[in-house]
Amino acid sequence: MEKITLKIDGMHCAMCESHVNDALRGVSGVKKAKSCCKTGETVVVAEAPIPDETLRRALEPLGYRLLTVTREPYEKQRRLWFGR
Repeated sequence: MEKITLKIDGMHCAMCESHVNDALRGVSGVKKAKSCCKTGETVVVAEAPIPDETLRRALEPLGYRLLTVTREPYEKQRRLWFGR
């Protein structure tokens, strides 16, 4: 699994976040996508490495521009469960 942080130009509101998330979730191998218009960033969790160009092609038809891509291994967060 890989965590991919994308810096995206053109996100200005919650609807932009939603459009970006939907477009990236449609890319093969993407498990999760979460965007923030305030920071202009989207974090993607992918099953395997996805080429930058594939991510760029998913965003450009919607009018968003991919500026930078940062990658790191993804480690699932362990949650403590205090159930009874």
